Amino acid sequence: MAYILQQLLSESAKRYPGKTAVAARGKSFTYQELEERSNQLAHLLQRHGVKKGDRVGIYFPKAVESLACMFGIMKAGGVYVPLDPQAPSERISYIIGNCAIKALITTGDRLHALSAEAKNSVEFSILLGPGENGNVPHTMPWASLLEYPADSSPQIQATTTDLAYILYTSGSTGRPKGVMLSHQNALTFVDWCAETFQVTSDDNLSNHAPLHFDLSVFDVYNTIEAGATLYLVTEDLTLFPASLANFIRDRQITIWYSVPSALVLLLLHANLKAENLKRLRIILFAGEVFAMKYLRQLADLVPHVDLYNLYGPTETNVCTFHKVDRERLGNMKHLPVGQACANTEVFAVDADDEIIEAGSSREGELYVRGPAVTPGYWGDVEKTQGAVVPNRFQPNFEEKMYRTGDIVTLSVDGDYYFVGRRDSMVKSRGYRIELGEIEAALMSHPGVREAAALAIPDDEIGARLKAVVAPHDFGALTAADLQQHCATRIPKYMIPELIELQESLPKTSTGKIDRVQLAQAPQPVAQ
Repeated sequence: MAYILQQLLSESAKRYPGKTAVAARGKSFTYQELEERSNQLAHLLQRHGVKKGDRVGIYFPKAVESLACMFGIMKAGGVYVPLDPQAPSERISYIIGNCAIKALITTGDRLHALSAEAKNSVEFSILLGPGENGNVPHTMPWASLLEYPADSSPQIQATTTDLAYILYTSGSTGRPKGVMLSHQNALTFVDWCAETFQVTSDDNLSNHAPLHFDLSVFDVYNTIEAGATLYLVTEDLTLFPASLANFIRDRQITIWYSVPSALVLLLLHANLKAENLKRLRIILFAGEVFAMKYLRQLADLVPHVDLYNLYGPTETNVCTFHKVDRERLGNMKHLPVGQACANTEVFAVDADDEIIEAGSSREGELYVRGPAVTPGYWGDVEKTQGAVVPNRFQPNFEEKMYRTGDIVTLSVDGDYYFVGRRDSMVKSRGYRIELGEIEAALMSHPGVREAAALAIPDDEIGARLKAVVAPHDFGALTAADLQQHCATRIPKYMIPELIELQESLPKTSTGKIDRVQLAQAPQPVAQ
């Protein structure tokens, strides 16, 4: 069993040297080629001063070279930082400064777009793409790595608690926060997946999530550990559901993992046919609530496929899971996030600081303990101390646990159910309201495709409730229709007084509804 992530590649390269490891954009690497390119990159990085623990940024659109970078950086002893290639350059410049990125692997146009301060703080850059000849100061072309040894990686002293990568997520202050993940954090999840989903060298996995999104950890490392093949879903493919459906068929994908909204787009706009999905055996989804009406539709379309709801923040990767039971699905109002993964413990703590018991009606905040829990946030001791806290329920020795901020209930059979976010509980007219419950009521209308509930601060009543809805047929639904529908499902005080209809809702780079953008939009007059 591996104790550091790069061992997964080296072992599979020995077993499957000529097998395709990763493919994208008409290009592929065999396991032997991926091993050799990552070895060469590791030697190049070390030769240019990258030492153990140094941060190296990966800043270009998904490509087979992405994996060579991830493994090559770790083989050099570095910590890789995947950067969103579609993010504003100001955001990327901030991240480069925040975690003191030493070297950057990018394209010429992206490098030039960075702030002068960010460019000057990076010691050197490696440029990908045609025509990149390294003439820019402190840069070199990707082809430079071919001059370095390919048959072995540099010798480094490594341990399972060393950092492997840092993933930047949205922060409450408006600045992204860097979640630090060690080899142990990642492998706790990867090893559980390998056992639970029985990934083998015969599997073809998709990678739909961006590489700066924690869903990609499963795609990359479980593929490599099993000696399977990974097909990257490039940014252009995600825009066209029909092309994505053809991708699943043509690449004979056996395991798919994405946010639910990606699956909903396939269901609604790709004309999916069961005969084109014959090789699919597992669909995993995580990151947001899957509307039950769409989940039922998916379950009916692919009766031969096992469906799993995975739950967990970036700070713990996946910590609970639930296998969808088709026999119960028709009667379920909500899908549970399930029970704890192996080598992980979860429990919910109520307002009286007591752990809730199975079958009680109490709600509590979910906590996670175990080797998957992050050490904290890069360069932010205060934020780390607020989220990664001492385990006060276990006084015998010192250990940490993670406060998820998610409110849950615990059923009699031991399944956790997501209720909402601690920070999305709002008060209006003295009532405590969970925005997720409003969204569930809106989504139950057959004419609604997407919905988001927002709280608008109000000095008189605390907050006014607003909803933004994307209907299937834009002209066939009104705000009054939706308010009447909600009145049959939720109390009057929870019905949004403002409902705005849009063709579609904005998305973040990870495919989730962009609530920050919605909240910053000008507020309409109530309809």
